[in-house]
Amino acid sequence: MGSMRRTVAELVAERWGDHRPGLWFEGRVMSHHRVAAGAAARAALLADLLPPGAEPHLGALLDNTPEYPMWLSGAALAGAAVAGINPTRRGPELARDILHTECRVLVTERTHLPLLDGLELPGVRVLVTDTEAYAQLLKPYEGAKPDPARASPDDRLLLYFTSGSTGAPKAAICTQGRLAAAGQSLVDHFGVRPDDTHYVCMPMFHGNAVIADWAPALAAGAAVALRRRFSASGFLADVRASGATYFTYVGRAVQYLLATPARPDDRDNPLRTGFGTEAGAVDAARFEERFGVRLVEGYGSSEGGAAVQRTPGTPAGAIGRAAPGSDLAVVDPATRSECPHAVFSEDGRLLNGSDAIGELVNRGSNPFEGYWRNPEAEAARLRDGWYWTGDLFYRDADGYLYFAGRTDDRLRVDSENLAAAMIENILARYESAAAVAVYAVPDPVAGDQVMATLALEAAERFDPLSFSEFLLAQPDLGTKMAPRFVRIVRRMPVTATNKIHRVGLRREGFRCPDPVWWRAPGETAYRRLEEADVEELLVRYRERGREDLLGR
Repeated sequence: MGSMRRTVAELVAERWGDHRPGLWFEGRVMSHHRVAAGAAARAALLADLLPPGAEPHLGALLDNTPEYPMWLSGAALAGAAVAGINPTRRGPELARDILHTECRVLVTERTHLPLLDGLELPGVRVLVTDTEAYAQLLKPYEGAKPDPARASPDDRLLLYFTSGSTGAPKAAICTQGRLAAAGQSLVDHFGVRPDDTHYVCMPMFHGNAVIADWAPALAAGAAVALRRRFSASGFLADVRASGATYFTYVGRAVQYLLATPARPDDRDNPLRTGFGTEAGAVDAARFEERFGVRLVEGYGSSEGGAAVQRTPGTPAGAIGRAAPGSDLAVVDPATRSECPHAVFSEDGRLLNGSDAIGELVNRGSNPFEGYWRNPEAEAARLRDGWYWTGDLFYRDADGYLYFAGRTDDRLRVDSENLAAAMIENILARYESAAAVAVYAVPDPVAGDQVMATLALEAAERFDPLSFSEFLLAQPDLGTKMAPRFVRIVRRMPVTATNKIHRVGLRREGFRCPDPVWWRAPGETAYRRLEEADVEELLVRYRERGREDLLGR
């Protein structure tokens, strides 16, 4: 079987001589052949730039321009690896990412050059793509042809940083063999055809855009359309102009698209499928109704250690079942025993969340390939021979898995364990809300309290009475789930990958610059949290020695 594993370099080389449209960017089109030729030129240049004996790593500090897929492809041909550098990082943190991954070459563009001002990057050659010097540097290599012979399935190809709530991000490793296999798996699952076009609007420094969008297009010989940076207002125009049939999303991208003004012709588009995470059942249904496009919610840990596939018959709210051949289980991290199956009421409310919710683990073989130069993180991920995802799930009697949030999104209210994702799914039904985030803030006495941040639809104002009535009308809202604090924002704070910036929200808690409404103990209605209320709360925290928990 090992000899049958393909490399990304082979997939790149197969496009040589293919003169069909292969890459769309800002109204310009490149053929597959031209993209492959560009990759070959960059592979040849890279071979000359890398010092002998150095790790064959280059950093990509780029927006989603044609340079990104051509350098990915070029690195594959050269047997090198690309570290995706997040442009929202700054100063020492940015330098740390580049130096930690041992990048000897950093490919960037003029718009990002100010980020490098003052950074000490010894031994790093910086290439600026939108300059005449760069064009002249590439010129001698323009006649290169793609040769996949230098690559092997076990060659590192991606070093992509996984965001962590604490500590520095970890650089997960993905080899050519794993990326090619992941692309082919999605081709088979979604029936991707050579005449399809994949719209890549999520940032390519993130694993989602490369693994779930670019790789299947490459495996199928399909075209790719790039958006420099995600734009909700420019989404449909790009999709129509490029003929896009498939796209991926993460975080709040779907909510941003739904927040754009509706038009009578929204369903007039060529898209068939959107694939991603964190849209939620309510917004996925709204998206399909408005745009005529089915969203498929999937699950795969960033590092590749566990995957859940959605199949026909998957119940509403469930992600799917374990992928074939995997041994996934929902376990209690403290006891390592498997959690009991979920029990639901007639109206679909989870009745035994404290017992049924646990961490998803893979007890069998998995394709996790480690973190670059981080044995401690690898050991934590592979405790006791199992792969621990860091994600909360529960499982019904038929084996369907339901996502319940990250392990650090778990709340403990009055000795009952709650999952933030479950509460978010309920609050997402509130008609005035464009986006919802739920997270824990410390209780003055013990455990946590539920806090929610709501970004309201345009022109909407928060009505505490209607919100209270909404909560009372939700049959699956448990008695401990109603938010103690409600923060109202104009726009949900997000990371560079459009995921909610939960760390910042938790750190600010109820002491934030935005309006906060709260339901004080013993009260039934929400009212504005005033400065006097905050001072009184802080006194209670101090009395119990818990003030230091605030702001963590």
